[in-house]
Amino acid sequence: MAAGEPTNPASAHGRAALAFIFITVVLDMLALGVIIPVLPLLIEQFQGGDTASAARMIGLFGTMWASMQFLAAPVLGALSDRFGRRPVILLSNFGLGLDYIFMALAPSLWWLMVGRLISGVTSGSIVTAFAYVADITTPDKRAKSFGLMGAAFGIGFIIGPAMGGVLSGISPRLPFWVSACLSLANGLYGLFILPESLAPERRAAFSWQRANPLGSLRLLRSHPQLLGFAFVHFLYNLAHQSLASVFVLYAAYRYQWTTTDVGWALTTVGIFFAIVQGGLVGPLVARFGERRTLVAGLLSGASGFAVYGLATTGRWFAAGIPIMSMWGLYGPSAQGLMTRRVGPNEQGRLQGALSSVAGITGIIGPGLFSLTFATSIGPMRAWNLPGAPFVLASALLLTGSVIGYRLTRTTVAAGT
Repeated sequence: MAAGEPTNPASAHGRAALAFIFITVVLDMLALGVIIPVLPLLIEQFQGGDTASAARMIGLFGTMWASMQFLAAPVLGALSDRFGRRPVILLSNFGLGLDYIFMALAPSLWWLMVGRLISGVTSGSIVTAFAYVADITTPDKRAKSFGLMGAAFGIGFIIGPAMGGVLSGISPRLPFWVSACLSLANGLYGLFILPESLAPERRAAFSWQRANPLGSLRLLRSHPQLLGFAFVHFLYNLAHQSLASVFVLYAAYRYQWTTTDVGWALTTVGIFFAIVQGGLVGPLVARFGERRTLVAGLLSGASGFAVYGLATTGRWFAAGIPIMSMWGLYGPSAQGLMTRRVGPNEQGRLQGALSSVAGITGIIGPGLFSLTFATSIGPMRAWNLPGAPFVLASALLLTGSVIGYRLTRTTVAAGT
């Protein structure tokens, strides 16, 4: 076996192992995508139809969900390094399925919030899936493989939001039941099909010192340049919080879009992202390298958010989707660069640490962007710019592109 080639049980399945985890991510994101169009509007109903009040409550929901993810993701990552990826993925999928049932039955806003707290704990399948991909691919092929995972995200969002928009027209609870079925089916799929990717000899002992959020973040300081990449990743995830926090309410407020309109818009986003990450990442990284592809992705995201924030009509907003889709070049390139800097028995910890970084942005972002939106449309607004959250996200990504350019210039000079 060639040097650097992964040795693990799943490697015997070749491409089939990557296909298994691809399907797992598709089903997971499909379940999530189904409830995206309806959850903010369900919260708005519980708030008596007050959009500004609903925006603040959605911010609180997002903060609480991210807080649980921040606490749980490093533990799940460390557990996957100790016991393997497969059992963590299975437990996460079955847990999500039961949680969607819990939320489908929610009689009040606070019951719904408890459900979101549980989903923050059980959302570890995506984190572990990325560690799985790092296990079964060689370093030079990881960016392409992570691009395929991004395509899986896109496929989930192609079908999920459109399905959720249609289902919510029948009943606002129906999308939660469908998501529950998808997550439970995902768990059954993994139970019978998904092979383990981490060989026993490559597993690391579990330690609470390393598994707690602060302990997992120490990993980012223990490798040259990894901390710098993690900060760019922080800005990336913080900008992304603007979409999760205010997009549905923003589209309804500014463009009078219905849940069906939102679902189709998210489906269009998913199509473009799937094309970029499934079809363009590999060739572009091969031709231009991970550094240039990473920076191009960040600049595209900054441009796309600027269009979103300044668009005065729904058509202008839609025109920004192809630009925004090129943002998808960032993630696989960044993952490829970061996974090179840790060993095989640290991939789970790395993904857990990066998820903790995302969790921090999830604590900060929903409040930041929902309050920005509420202030921009409220009676005491200092400016008339409903798209202010997206303009702020654009500035964050522009900052990240500058840092990423300088950081990767040093990386190229060092020959890594």
